[in-house]
Amino acid sequence: MLAAGRVLRNGFLRTAFRTYCTKFNQPMSANDMPRPGGIATFMRLPYQTTAEGLDVGIIGIPMDIGASNRPGTRFGPRQIRTESSLLRPCNSSTGDQPFSFLQIADLGDVPFTMYDIRQAIKDIKNFMLKVLDKNCKPVTLGGDHTITYPILQAMKEKHGPVGLVHVDAHADVNDLMMGCKIAHGTPFRRAFEEGALDPKRVVQIGLRGTCYTPDDYKWSKDQGFRLVLADECWYTSLTPLMAEIRTQMGSGPVYVSLDIDALDPCFAPGTGTPEIGGLTTIQMLEIIRGLKGVNIVGGDLVEVSPPYDPSGNTALTAANMVFELLCSLSKNR
Repeated sequence: MLAAGRVLRNGFLRTAFRTYCTKFNQPMSANDMPRPGGIATFMRLPYQTTAEGLDVGIIGIPMDIGASNRPGTRFGPRQIRTESSLLRPCNSSTGDQPFSFLQIADLGDVPFTMYDIRQAIKDIKNFMLKVLDKNCKPVTLGGDHTITYPILQAMKEKHGPVGLVHVDAHADVNDLMMGCKIAHGTPFRRAFEEGALDPKRVVQIGLRGTCYTPDDYKWSKDQGFRLVLADECWYTSLTPLMAEIRTQMGSGPVYVSLDIDALDPCFAPGTGTPEIGGLTTIQMLEIIRGLKGVNIVGGDLVEVSPPYDPSGNTALTAANMVFELLCSLSKNR
């Protein structure tokens, strides 16, 4: 008894003991509340105002002030949460049950200044730093892809340069868009310039579409990024590719950024910049499940635009991809 008391007086073990005894947050079951009911948190998880005690925080950033074509991603987080009520807590294919291994809650939306994109970047970064200070991994619902830039700024302060698994139709490494440095086509250029990315551990998957010149991907290649064009993925499983990427990422911290337009528009029409010839939902699942063993420190799912998604299927697909990412996080733990 005395020995046990001495052990529990140790701060680290006392915290571990409290964590062990804590009941894990669980999504609300459709057997307890009809799916159209309840507060629209992700999978109807508990809502918290702080990341204290969490392993993972679901965060919305309802922003589209960086979008270049069709707007509407400001409504993305809300619609993804709404459609996520269909999801159940166990992955029938892999057996993963993330809510049995990770303390997860919905942290609501980042309160950012929507009329000034530079101030919005500061607002998002500061919010993310508070989450990271609690040793909580952010999984963010976008919003346009501009949001990844301030998240990576915060990641750099917490972890140093991170590896990046970026799945997208577009490289998003423009230097300028209409003379502006910050937009949804520039986040990874800005993040690289500020030292937030480890270029030897950056991979961009699914790139395709029309471009301005044959050299549009040259900048990424010159920095050492690995590029996997969409047509390299046609008619094939991406499981072997992910084995290579796991080796490339090593044991260092890795951020995962999933743009819904990486998928072909037949699977995800509700987005602002659709490109034909994209990935299938099966290939996206292979990518996310292939992250097992990777040291994931955070991730996002961006560019869902509900006004162009009348069936809700794009948002539902996004919700499923976020759940798959939570499953990979629980595996890695």
